[in-house]
Amino acid sequence: MTYRDTLSGRPWRRAALSLFVGILLWPTDMFVGSTAQAETLRIAHPLGNGGKENVDPIHRNRFYPVTVMLYDGLLRPDEAGRPSPSLATQWESSPDLREWIFILREGVTFHDGSALDSDDVVFSLRRVLSEEIGSPLRSTLAIMAEIEALDDRTVRITLDAPNADFPTMIMHYLFRVVSSEGQDESLDAIYESGVGTGPFKLTTLDAEGTTVLEANPDYWDGAPGVPMVEVIAIPDSEARIQALLAGQLDLVRRVNPQQLALFQNRDGFEVQTFATGDWTSLVMRTDTPPFDDVRVRRALRLLVDREAIVRTVLGEAGGSVSCDTPVWPGDPYHVAQECPPDLEEARRLLAEAGYPDGLDVELHTSGLNALMVEVAQVYQAQAAEAGVRVNVRMAPSDGYWSNVWMQRPFVAAVWSQRPAAQILSEAFLSGANWNDSFWDNEEFDALLAEARATIDFEERKAVYARAQQLIWEDGGSMIAFFPNRVRAYSDTLSGVQPVHDFFLRWHEITKAE
Repeated sequence: MTYRDTLSGRPWRRAALSLFVGILLWPTDMFVGSTAQAETLRIAHPLGNGGKENVDPIHRNRFYPVTVMLYDGLLRPDEAGRPSPSLATQWESSPDLREWIFILREGVTFHDGSALDSDDVVFSLRRVLSEEIGSPLRSTLAIMAEIEALDDRTVRITLDAPNADFPTMIMHYLFRVVSSEGQDESLDAIYESGVGTGPFKLTTLDAEGTTVLEANPDYWDGAPGVPMVEVIAIPDSEARIQALLAGQLDLVRRVNPQQLALFQNRDGFEVQTFATGDWTSLVMRTDTPPFDDVRVRRALRLLVDREAIVRTVLGEAGGSVSCDTPVWPGDPYHVAQECPPDLEEARRLLAEAGYPDGLDVELHTSGLNALMVEVAQVYQAQAAEAGVRVNVRMAPSDGYWSNVWMQRPFVAAVWSQRPAAQILSEAFLSGANWNDSFWDNEEFDALLAEARATIDFEERKAVYARAQQLIWEDGGSMIAFFPNRVRAYSDTLSGVQPVHDFFLRWHEITKAE
């Protein structure tokens, strides 16, 4: 295995990629390190953390296109998004929902040949709670008060309060089981490891170039259908599309609606379109003027014509409207709301807040994801009708998540689908690591605690509904829609399931020569 902790010596590669945006045929030597083997599965990643990507699955800078292939979680979602077996085959709770027992699958081994046991699960969960590591997952799973190995295959987790949705929360894509053998709870040990139970093993880690994975023939869920995977850094979304068209990639995980026509009825490619709970947001830091005034942020959300954004931005791909809730229609806790634009009320609120002549704001976005740019541009045009002058600032894709998101007062962001119990804690709970609007609302926090402790589903749903309504009334995130996911790939691939990337069964994909 080769490993580089920091990869600062490749600025020429990022510049070269930018120069070639829009060019259909790329020279093959653009992808240094490619094996060019017909059976190798080649995908891209956007270099969103600017080369700081690492193989610690719970870290802020986790290299998720890689970590989802290296590691497994205790549970994974079924076709309906409900928890189903992975490394754990059985689970149950005490009547008061405070104690949870998980039974591990037998015969599972790590990449280094060591056997999976309860100590590995306990170690992995304790890492989530580490203050030193500071995982974004910590805010979601901080409810774990005690974690014990009862025997080699049984783990008991005691919570600090009842939680009916704990299996859904522990199903979080960040939580993956790592090997405890020879390691302590330090961050660097996992940085250099990459040893999991997943379908692929780490061969070369080069976040700014080409990361190489090889098949794990002993994978518990069946040997992978391809012998090798290459994960290639291509920061620009248009560049990724051109690389796929040119045959330099086999699959692009996200195709924006405007790019869809490039693949429809085109020989050599397949297109998948399916509903997701992904969302693109315009995020206001509620701890920073002028967004610390609820009247301002409510005005900036009331002026939005969400139906128009869906038509303009999503086009033929389609999607569904959101009234600023991250809980999508496919989630059992989703609550339908109405949120038509109200320019008159938006102007009134701005005047009341001290901006009778409108407001000037600076919105940062990036070509890291095409929807981030398009939503910002449509919002700019709509806001002008309410007297809000939006200066859209384009930031580099490379390092956007480290240098812009959660740093600037007003930014575009993209989030991937999460169940309600996960995302409401992860992105909206006061003090959560990924609370990107820095929203602090005691009533909301109390509602989440109440929902977790409510045994009856319908009663619990009603509490979650009030929490979502509170986001609409007071929050700092403008979430206009849930887009349908469009994925494009070479017709040489088989076994690509229409499910979210986090839980795609990568080992079931095969590639014909």
